[in-house]
Amino acid sequence: MVGVRLLSLSLVCGLLATAIDVTQGKRLEQLNHKILRYDNRIVGGQEAADGVAPYQVSIQTTWGTHICSGVILDEQWILTAGHCALDYGLADLRIIVGTNDRLNPGQTLFPDEALVHCLYDVPYLYNNDIGLIHVNESIILNDRVQLVELSSEQPPVGATATLTGWGAPENSLPTVQFLQTLNLTIIDHEECREAWDYHTGIDIGHICTFTKAGEGSCSGDSGGPLMWEGKLVGLVNWGRPCGLGMPDMFANTIYYQDWIRRTRSGCKNRVT
Repeated sequence: MVGVRLLSLSLVCGLLATAIDVTQGKRLEQLNHKILRYDNRIVGGQEAADGVAPYQVSIQTTWGTHICSGVILDEQWILTAGHCALDYGLADLRIIVGTNDRLNPGQTLFPDEALVHCLYDVPYLYNNDIGLIHVNESIILNDRVQLVELSSEQPPVGATATLTGWGAPENSLPTVQFLQTLNLTIIDHEECREAWDYHTGIDIGHICTFTKAGEGSCSGDSGGPLMWEGKLVGLVNWGRPCGLGMPDMFANTIYYQDWIRRTRSGCKNRVT
């Protein structure tokens, strides 16, 4: 029934929301044109200490495959990459919280709504790749399950930021069972664009990182948190799989902070 089912999915930009229908065919089309972005995993990382990222969630299929990460904004909202909210139907997803071991959840929840920036992939592919997922019951907060704190300050060039995720250690390998962590270096936006030959998928809404070849993000890390000084500054968007000596791109959550606040609060009517 996945192919003909009307799912609770909205596109949200600022204060305006529009409902759309997502079918199996649409999902396959989206997957085909997002192959570069969907091949984002942690490469060169190490196993994270137990409970080091209590705000992190694993977005999985209902049959148990990890596909993306996200962070806990409050007891019923998950922040992630836009494509993580769109590539599968909501009926095919579950959210795992409270664990470093993605096979042993602290709590399992199910999404009932997804809100994605209405300029997602506009005007170019990979732009405005940010979204929110609402879960069907309250997330139970404890020492292993905590809300993420959003940074209001841009990390400076040269700052060390930390990525966590369950992505594979190298291209073509499966995602890992235990959460991984990796320190990355924030690089200048113009340097990032130049390295990618001024790719249109790098815009003002992105933060770029690069340390060295053999380190970076890969498939399964999409939507995962980039933290600086204990606060969220980015979500994994896209890169070249995997750790091949090119910068990785993250949705800049400082840039999108107003969109996050307005969308989560339910302000969906246009204000003039």
